[in-house]
Amino acid sequence: MSQPGEHEPSEPVPPGSGTGGRPPGSPPDPSWPDPSWPAPSWPGPSGPAAQQRWAGAGFEITDNVAFLDVPGAPPVTKGDAGMWLLLAAVGFLAGQVVGLVAVYVVALGLGMAGQIQQLGLRAVPPEWYVVSSLVGLWTGFFGAPWLASRVRGTKRFVADLGLRFKWIDLLGILIGVAGQYLVALLYLPFQKHLHNFNGPTNKLTGGSHGLGFAVIAVLTIVGAPFFEELFFRGLLLKGLARLLTPRVPGRSLLRGAGVVGAVVVDGLLFGLAHGELEQLAGLALFGVILAVVSYRTNRLGMNMVSHASFNAIAVYAVFSARGGVIH
Repeated sequence: MSQPGEHEPSEPVPPGSGTGGRPPGSPPDPSWPDPSWPAPSWPGPSGPAAQQRWAGAGFEITDNVAFLDVPGAPPVTKGDAGMWLLLAAVGFLAGQVVGLVAVYVVALGLGMAGQIQQLGLRAVPPEWYVVSSLVGLWTGFFGAPWLASRVRGTKRFVADLGLRFKWIDLLGILIGVAGQYLVALLYLPFQKHLHNFNGPTNKLTGGSHGLGFAVIAVLTIVGAPFFEELFFRGLLLKGLARLLTPRVPGRSLLRGAGVVGAVVVDGLLFGLAHGELEQLAGLALFGVILAVVSYRTNRLGMNMVSHASFNAIAVYAVFSARGGVIH
C-alpha cells in the first residue's frame, strides 16, 4: 500500500489514457511510450485485459521479420500459445462435426439421408457431398483463428493472423510449381508400389462434370488455400513457434531448434489432417515448405498463392486425365 504522494507501479497504457504508466511528474506527451521511459518487459502480460492494452497501443506490422521478434505480436506468451493450440484442436474437431451436419442436412433435403454412410465410402462421392464436407470443415478452420484473435490476441484479426498480401507474393506461383515437382521426385522411386495414389484426387473431383467440376475446382484452388493457410500457418504455426521457443526474443540455438520443431510439426499435422496415408509424405513436405515461407515473410499472402498454384496444377492434371495431388 503506497503512502500519500507515492505512486504504485502501473501497467503501460496507450495514448489518450491520461498520465497512467508514465514516470511521475513527466509532462503530457501524445507519443506512447515516452522515449525516456524504459520499455516494459516483453513478452507482455497475458490475458484478455493485457491484450486489449496491446490492441490499444498497437504493435508494428512488419513484413519479413519473424513475429517472435515483434513486441506485442500474438500469441504473446506461452500461455496464449497454449490457448491458440487448444482452439486449433477444437476448431478442427468442430469443422468435422459441422461438415457431417452439413452433409446430413443436404442429404435430408435430397431424400438421401439413409444413404450417407454408403456415399462416404464411395470412391467417387457426389458433388454435393464433397462441397458440403469442405464448407463445413472450413467453418472450423476460420472460426478457430477468429476466436484466438478475440480471446488471446489483439482482436485485430487481419494483423494477428498475418492476413496480408504484397505483389512479391506472386513468387508463390513458382513455389507451388516447384512443390509439385518436388513431391513427384519424392515419390518417383516408389510409384510402382503405390496402387491408389490418385484415389483422393479422384474422390474429390472424379464424379464432377461441367459446372460441378468448375465449382469444386474453384473451392480447391481458392477456398482450400485461404482457409487451410489461415488455420495451419496463421494459427497453428504461430502457437507452436511461441510454445517451443525461449521467452526472451533474439537469436539463439534454443530458439533455432524451437522454430525448426514448430515448422516440422506444423508440416506433419498438415499432412495428417488430410487422412491420406500414401500422400502423407508429400503433403507433410509441402506443409513444411509453406511453414518456412510463412515464418520468413510474417504473412500469409505468399503461402496462399503457393498453395493455390500447387492445387491448380493438380486440378489441371485431373482435367487432362493425368492424375495429381489435390489438398
